[in-house]
Amino acid sequence: MELDYQKDPSLLARVVDLLPVGFFTVDAEGRIVSWNRGAQRITGYSATEVVGRPCTLLEGDNCKGFAKLRDLLQHPELCPPDDACQQECKLLARDGTERYVHGSVRILREADGRIAGAVGCFIDLTDFVRANERVSLLEEQVKRRESFGKLIGRSVIMQEVFRRLRLAAQSDVTVFLSGESGTGKELAATAVHSLSNRRDRPFIAVNCSAIPETLLESELFGHVRGAFTGAVRDKIGMFQAADGGTLFLDEIGDLSPHLQLKLLRVLQERQIRRVGDERPIPIDVRLITATHRDLTELIREGRFREDFYYRIHVFEIHMPALRERREDIPLLVEHFMREFSETYGKPIRSLARDALQRLMEYHWPGNVRQLRNAIEHAFVVAQGSAITLFDLPPEIRTPSALSPTSPGAGNRARTAAASRATAPASRPFTAQETEERERIRAALQRTGGNKTAAARLLGISRVTMWKKCRKYGL
Repeated sequence: MELDYQKDPSLLARVVDLLPVGFFTVDAEGRIVSWNRGAQRITGYSATEVVGRPCTLLEGDNCKGFAKLRDLLQHPELCPPDDACQQECKLLARDGTERYVHGSVRILREADGRIAGAVGCFIDLTDFVRANERVSLLEEQVKRRESFGKLIGRSVIMQEVFRRLRLAAQSDVTVFLSGESGTGKELAATAVHSLSNRRDRPFIAVNCSAIPETLLESELFGHVRGAFTGAVRDKIGMFQAADGGTLFLDEIGDLSPHLQLKLLRVLQERQIRRVGDERPIPIDVRLITATHRDLTELIREGRFREDFYYRIHVFEIHMPALRERREDIPLLVEHFMREFSETYGKPIRSLARDALQRLMEYHWPGNVRQLRNAIEHAFVVAQGSAITLFDLPPEIRTPSALSPTSPGAGNRARTAAASRATAPASRPFTAQETEERERIRAALQRTGGNKTAAARLLGISRVTMWKKCRKYGL
């Protein structure tokens, strides 16, 4: 069938209505003259609702530029001559939803140059924009896989920790954090709280082993005036202070059976009683507990209540030791170096290969906390732009500090044993002498073995330098 627009003028309008593009025209006063079905599908407004009305529908703080049709009609110079004025913006649809659109407006003129009105069109980009937002969110999540809150790690074992922390944050489950000291249990508790529905309420952390038993009950539950000597006023406890939020009890294994029983009742009844007060106070607190101790062993010894254990041991998250995730050490070191570079104002950006090797081989009894302290120590003593082996703490840089199972530890041990077998008998160096020897060795390394320059760097005379080098076999 031949389409003849001249014989049937309405045919073009019907074709335009079928397009997924919004078309409209306005007169010289900015009143809408025509409005196709594409515009209706995008905005939700029908032609009967908008024709004859001012084009305020397309105006607003979210849509500046082409939508300000009245301004364009009054000041046509805002659009390039014989060209369309284009703009991307958001429109508020009839149902209150925001639609992302891209549109263009062209000024229409009479033969004598007077403004006759304008014609415009726009397309709906909402699905495209939302898809890009989802992609950006996924990319951001990929970036964040190396961290969760302030916890850092890309190892498989840490990814599992992050997954379980995320699950815990999505509910109000009672969380039990296990693991050695220095593995980041408080950071884990903070991360769970900050991602939970309670994040706008208080997060309070209590170290149960740091507060004397006689004071801990009052600290947790509060007391009333006159409850005991020195109770001169009423005081709310940590449970009340954390109401609506999260209470983190660290070192829960150090609690006495008496306090374990009181906490058990609080968790069962969801209410507390202040010391010296019989009136119950309802509380709404999410509890997270942690310990580095083996609670099952304490139960066998009769030092930990089994019923309390099962009440707090609902959802366990084990924080791995640093030696169990050595592949995270370079990432952690990089993070701490950025942190201390800002703190100390030192432009240290790199780590010597042998220093990194030693960090990878060390057994880290103090875990991530000890690693952070080691990097801070290095920042204090480092003189150049890189951290060297000799900038690390003595207990880490000496071969005896290597883990028995670390790579290279066996070879190093055999080498050290052979050296001791062939070396002349002499008294061992004291800790102070060992520190001095390492300082001199580091100075010699920085000066390329030049003892005069090394002496100047250390602030000692050349004679003293030679004597000490002879003493320490350097």
